[in-house]
Amino acid sequence: MTGRWVLWSGVAVLASVTAFLVLDPIIAAFVAIMLATAVVIAFLARDWDRHSTFEERELERARRRQEKWERGAAARERDRARWEAHRARQEASNRETGNLEARKGAQEQQPPAR
Repeated sequence: MTGRWVLWSGVAVLASVTAFLVLDPIIAAFVAIMLATAVVIAFLARDWDRHSTFEERELERARRRQEKWERGAAARERDRARWEAHRARQEASNRETGNLEARKGAQEQQPPAR
């Protein structure tokens, strides 16, 4: 595999040198830049088909999200307990306030004692 890249890089360098010897320097520079660009693109695209599929990436993301969710389970449980305690305090407060208001309303509705 690396021998093939060395060979093609050598061919590009040899073609660039030949272009500078035979052609006008501006045209030779263009040829050299194009050959260097082609070699770099070919090198970067050598493993284009070896990437993971969309499904594999999504499975990995789902696994990471699940791990994160499981790591936060204790915090969610603490938050849930705090919330339930808060709601219980609110209910107790509402019941006490409601009973006081009901008693107050009942006293106001009774006729005054003579």
